[in-house]
Amino acid sequence: MAKIHPMSVVDPAAEIDEGVEIGPFCVVGPHVKIASGTVLMSHVSVLNRTTIGRNNKIFAGACIGCLPQDKKYAGEDTSLVVGDDNVIRENCTMSIGTVQDEGITRVGSRGLYMANVHVAHDCRVGNDVILANNVGLAGHVHVKDFAIIGGQAGVHQFVHIGEHAMVGGGSMVVRDVPPFVICSGYPAEPHGLNSIGLRRRGFTTDQLSALKHCYRIIYRENLTVAEANVKLQALEAEEPQFRELIELIRVAVVDSPRGIIR
Repeated sequence: MAKIHPMSVVDPAAEIDEGVEIGPFCVVGPHVKIASGTVLMSHVSVLNRTTIGRNNKIFAGACIGCLPQDKKYAGEDTSLVVGDDNVIRENCTMSIGTVQDEGITRVGSRGLYMANVHVAHDCRVGNDVILANNVGLAGHVHVKDFAIIGGQAGVHQFVHIGEHAMVGGGSMVVRDVPPFVICSGYPAEPHGLNSIGLRRRGFTTDQLSALKHCYRIIYRENLTVAEANVKLQALEAEEPQFRELIELIRVAVVDSPRGIIR
């Protein structure tokens, strides 16, 4: 049975699994689904068509499933889906999607969302992501697995931030950040590979060497994207043991809808 504080307002139509804990002064709407093990600490609002997975811990003042901050939104039946094992700290906001995209905002699992983070409508945030205090993701942003965004950073709408990338605190990201790259600045500029983070996650010296070769091709040889694509494809053929890693960064650069940071 769910443990619900008597000072909270939980709509009887909400689907609250056994093992959920809802602290005082929370509000849970009628179309909400919350899976077992999730804890709403206090003063948390979960609204609209929001689905929250297992074992999430959501701190005071968070608003999960709030309406999009988009003037085009006209009350359409859209949603937010949050995965498992996330920590969502004080005053975070996560919006439902809009019909201008898929209609779903997606947040993965095992993430850390520090105080005052905003995940806007139609964002897709992967697994094992860290967004530090006051990070703002504008609409339609994609943040891939294991990416880290430092405090006070802002990400422009439709930007993609690749796997294992790291954005420095206070940065303004207006172009796509390729996988494995570390960047900072206003606007953000590349500053090499996220080597320390990659080592911590178990990447080998040979893998790092291959990724450094990719970085040199993209950023140090003064090539166009088309020229870099040719060289990266050749590198895939030369080093098939690293094909998956090289292809990941190559495709992100070649298919970037906004262009990559330079």
